[in-house]
Amino acid sequence: MSKNLILYYSRTGENYVNGSIQKLSKGNTAYVATYIQEAIGGDLFPIETVDAYPDDYMACIDQAKKEMNAHARPALVHYIDDISDYDNIFICGPCWWGLFPMPIYSQLKRLDFTNKNVYVVVTHEGSGMGNCERDLKKGLKGATFGPGLAIHGADAPKSANQVKTWAKSL
Repeated sequence: MSKNLILYYSRTGENYVNGSIQKLSKGNTAYVATYIQEAIGGDLFPIETVDAYPDDYMACIDQAKKEMNAHARPALVHYIDDISDYDNIFICGPCWWGLFPMPIYSQLKRLDFTNKNVYVVVTHEGSGMGNCERDLKKGLKGATFGPGLAIHGADAPKSANQVKTWAKSL
């Protein structure tokens, strides 16, 4: 039986939802990552920054854009340094300006993806996968990529059936 690791970054607080700013107590990607785990099992690993993004949406996007432009790798609370016990790695996060948030890259740069099956999962408010999957295919040497999944962020809390059907099909 395959062993699954579900790496995910998800943000609570003020978020852009269907054209307006709303406060979320659970991030959209956290819902999706949990649905993957419920469908096929695996270890959930939340990616958390040492210095949290501001709760205020506008301040958050200012900080996130600066990090993106600088190709920053923010420090994380915890890291996984070895994924040798896993067959399948799910990399889940929001799509910000066509990319994953920089904290995801802080984790990924530490790992060897040789002979791993990678599945890219994105939550978004209109951009779909953006360049998230393309960028990981360039950067994760030795990985084999399976079909990715893009979930509209505002629909994430009620996406259980869609996510579980996708995960079970892999």
